[in-house]
Amino acid sequence: MAMSGGSEDGEPMMEMNMTPLIDVLLVLLIMFIITIPIQTHAVKVDLPVNDPSQKQPIVDPEKNKVSIDQGGVIFWNGAPVDEVTLRQYLDTTAAMNPEPELHFQPDPQARYEVVDRTLSVIKRSNISKLGFIGNEQYRNDF
Repeated sequence: MAMSGGSEDGEPMMEMNMTPLIDVLLVLLIMFIITIPIQTHAVKVDLPVNDPSQKQPIVDPEKNKVSIDQGGVIFWNGAPVDEVTLRQYLDTTAAMNPEPELHFQPDPQARYEVVDRTLSVIKRSNISKLGFIGNEQYRNDF
């Protein structure tokens, strides 16, 4: 009733058991995948924080709107503009006192590249009052 891992004549088994080695390698692979940082591309924009303890600033009635349609055309208050003209408008509004609000509304089907370039132009122009329009529909999704 003695069990042997080798041949029938009682010799020891000469093959290495690979199962524990494969298990250890799989665990190491999973650990490496978990610890690798995710590479993301983001444009950092400082958004205003809603603090109810502070007195709300006086809102200027003039609100400017930057929108992007499906084709990637940038609009300033309904008129199509290029990036250079957009930057000139943004520099003019940043110099105003008080600074008017800037509403940003890209079309959901617009290319991310155009939206990213437009946000970069807005960031470089030092606009401090920026609001994203159209995100209200996603409020309860998260």
